[in-house]
Amino acid sequence: MASSKSKDSFYVITYRDAEKGEVITLKAKHIGDSSLGLSFICVSDFIFNLDGVVVNPTEEHLSKRFENIKSLHLGIYSVISIEEVGLEHKGLNFKRDRSNLVFFPKETPPN
Repeated sequence: MASSKSKDSFYVITYRDAEKGEVITLKAKHIGDSSLGLSFICVSDFIFNLDGVVVNPTEEHLSKRFENIKSLHLGIYSVISIEEVGLEHKGLNFKRDRSNLVFFPKETPPN
């Protein structure tokens, strides 16, 4: 894997943490091959959004957890997804988002 092609983009890495078994999403500026071998990737230059008025407890926890870590070497089997996005990335937006709809099963008349 090569590092970021453009300075105005970053990576969103989602992986399963082996220590706690939870799914973690990190933002980083660089991803590359790990010096540990073929089955690892190296993630470095983490990005945390702590400048806003509203504090995200998950983001704050991750920034404290990774504050002294230069790079993170992840096994390829723990990685769920890697996305390269621009700096204005706000998440996916769908024109007809139906994720908030609740469907109830049809009632069938008793026999």
